[in-house]
Amino acid sequence: QVQLVESGGGLVQPGGSLRLSCAASGSIFSIYAMGWYRQAPGKQRELVASITSGGSTIYADSVKGRFTISRDNFKNTVYLQMNSLKPEDTAVYYCKAGPSAWGQGTQVTVSS
Repeated sequence: QVQLVESGGGLVQPGGSLRLSCAASGSIFSIYAMGWYRQAPGKQRELVASITSGGSTIYADSVKGRFTISRDNFKNTVYLQMNSLKPEDTAVYYCKAGPSAWGQGTQVTVSS
């Protein structure tokens, strides 16, 4: 079972940037598709971005051009670089590995 630990969340002003990291345990990280999801208060959890083992990416329309997902298979880590942040990006961000392994989440708050 893969275990995931997110970090990098925090409070940032609109227009600012954050980089989230998700460190995974286990030696088979490289075979998993990885994803970042988010859940705002009162809303359903939604896909933000995903990356396959081969590096192909998918983004939600709301973050295209602003967020970038990447992975480092040597460090067993997936990243989410978030630029030009907006108040509507405020949510708890979760990392997911494969079909069912979730991290504990990290809070991102965009506010002036």
